[in-house]
Amino acid sequence: MKEYTSFDDFELDYDVLDGIDAMGYKTPTPIQQQAIPAILDGKDLIATAQTGTGKTAAFILPILDKILRAPKGQLNTLVLVPTRELAQQIDQQVEAMSYYVDVSCAAVYGGTDGITFEAQKKALRSGADIIIATPGRLIALMQMGSLDFSTIQHLVLDEADRMLDMGFYDDLIRIVSALPTERQTLLFSATMAPKIKALASAILKNPVEIRIAVNRPADAITQKAFLVQNDEKNALVSRIFKEDTYNSAIIFASRKETVRRLERELRREGLKCRAFSSDLEQDARNELMLEFKARKLPILIGTDVLSRGIDVEGIELVLNYDVPPDPEDYVHRIGRTARAQRTGTAITFINPDDVRRFQRIEQMIGREIPKSPLPEGFKSAVEYVAKPGNAGRPGSHSRTKGPKKQNHGAPRQKNRR
Repeated sequence: MKEYTSFDDFELDYDVLDGIDAMGYKTPTPIQQQAIPAILDGKDLIATAQTGTGKTAAFILPILDKILRAPKGQLNTLVLVPTRELAQQIDQQVEAMSYYVDVSCAAVYGGTDGITFEAQKKALRSGADIIIATPGRLIALMQMGSLDFSTIQHLVLDEADRMLDMGFYDDLIRIVSALPTERQTLLFSATMAPKIKALASAILKNPVEIRIAVNRPADAITQKAFLVQNDEKNALVSRIFKEDTYNSAIIFASRKETVRRLERELRREGLKCRAFSSDLEQDARNELMLEFKARKLPILIGTDVLSRGIDVEGIELVLNYDVPPDPEDYVHRIGRTARAQRTGTAITFINPDDVRRFQRIEQMIGREIPKSPLPEGFKSAVEYVAKPGNAGRPGSHSRTKGPKKQNHGAPRQKNRR
């Protein structure tokens, strides 16, 4: 099997390689080493890979290479994503990677004004090379008619597991049924749950399968947990932020109702925070993220949708208000901190119903996470017994009970093709 130790080994168009150089990419990641050759060969693909593994470049780079040899002025590639934040993020990455190539791209998502909506319709009808869309908005545009998908050559489903979790299965099938049967389909998912396998069997043809091992949380993240009852969580959040100063922190909760309630109660406590919700208009969401990135807003509260759509350096604390339902979601959540060679802290609240979930997290990451004693004045009847082997040492037990930009370089001088 051929080894791919540099991007030159893929024999991509020189202008595509210029874009790679400009972004500072040096060595292909494991997902790129396996996915790019398969995509260039025209094969369908199902890949298990987390955010942060380089999966966006793994499908965008070979698709850019293929678009350069395809007819211009017609839709070529459709990328479906779960959220508008991810659509915007991929759109920006495509713009950077295609800096030296003549490829057009448009992001199509909801929550926009009338002008943006009309621009999205125009991009679809005029034949942008790459369309990155959320299923709901694309279905709405399809219902308005006069969309021609007959020239689509590539379909990409990014974070397919998240789309299914959000209830988009029927929308995905409806969209796929409107596309040409002769196409290349690429499916990327952080997990390989049965529902993903069922979707893959319905839309893929003899796919190449790639599985990239789940990343362990970075060593630079200080992980700890509190065993706490639900009725004491809000007071504990307030105590944590009043005892320690965090210039940039994210609080994750699993339900939108919890996010909204927590925002109200923390603001009453005098903490400067805002809830990040899918109910916000796009302009409000953009303004919120700009304030957070500029450190004008120290605390952001959101659900797991935020864990996959946010890309901000310098986040000092990730606080899990409750234990995420999937161990891999825990890795996604706390992975927002300790980025770009910085350090960070991750705190998780464990109530009696969350004990087993947290045990599964410890088993997956191969270590036991320290349980901190509650501050004075808090009491808890939560009991936690670590399962053997959590910390990679057979027979390890513990018991705790309460408190007692892009930099564009000089382009190559000529194209390969």
